[in-house]
Amino acid sequence: MTSLSRRRLLASAAVPLAGLAGLSHSQPREMTIVVAYPPGGSLDAMARVLAQRLSVIRDQAVIVDNRAGFSGNIGAQYVAKAAPDGNTVLMTALTTYAITASLMGRAAGYDLLKDFEHVAIVGSLPNLLIVPASLPVNSLQEFIQAAKAKPGAFSYATTGNGSLEHIAGEMLKRAAKIDMLAVPYKGSTPGITDLIGGQIQAMFVNTSTAINNLKSGRIKVLAVAGPSRVTALPKVPTMRESGVVLGNDVVSLFGIAAPHGTPGPIVDKLNADLNTALRDPEVRSRFEALGIDVVTESAAEATRRITREIGTWVKVIKETGISLQ
Repeated sequence: MTSLSRRRLLASAAVPLAGLAGLSHSQPREMTIVVAYPPGGSLDAMARVLAQRLSVIRDQAVIVDNRAGFSGNIGAQYVAKAAPDGNTVLMTALTTYAITASLMGRAAGYDLLKDFEHVAIVGSLPNLLIVPASLPVNSLQEFIQAAKAKPGAFSYATTGNGSLEHIAGEMLKRAAKIDMLAVPYKGSTPGITDLIGGQIQAMFVNTSTAINNLKSGRIKVLAVAGPSRVTALPKVPTMRESGVVLGNDVVSLFGIAAPHGTPGPIVDKLNADLNTALRDPEVRSRFEALGIDVVTESAAEATRRITREIGTWVKVIKETGISLQ
């Protein structure tokens, strides 16, 4: 075979190989939404709804990866160290992370503002005060009077020192001038189990948790610890309507964050895709079924809101004197 023929043969063989290489390069990479908590909670449910819709919008496989542990910090640390290419993002429990930032600082293993690009706020979830159905009270004021009649006899469940439930309970104690004992549990489920059994007299839980347990008839919802009533429970008044003003509304914010250094165009494109997903009627319906109010905002506004959130909880924690000790 001549040298010229050999070059032609090699060139013709290279054509399909080059085509395959080009095709491989053009295929979108898999996108991962990390949830730093176990499957089954509100955050996980939201992530899965968004992943399903984003996979269609972006023509890209989108999976949910649960990396639980260390109060949500394991997953946050993982994403903070991931490649800043938009393919690994964190489904953020922003209020919880803001509280963690206030209580732990760098001991959490990441900086909520410096180590992430906050892509979007996707939803907000008010917290509610629940009591066992067996407790003979039907309003927040009746609960307060019952607690005052038996100083120190009432207790409330938390998911640990410094948790949102703990802070909410301490704010209620200060605002209503009542004495209650905080009892920490490893998660909301065992706390609710003891509340239903009557061992615990109160607990702050998010709307979706309250709705799921309300169906059983074993709990009562006394008040919304947010700025307004929730659509799913229109007859339940707010704390303010019930005559109690907490130091701050107890509303959980949720969002999406990418590793620091993720290029602006990637952040903006993901923000636009998320907002498109959130405007989808089916997505909105599934969020509302969880008691979650859909939020569609720019990436810049997401950063501003989390900055305010951190400042708010620094102030509340200082006022209540809560620590991790």
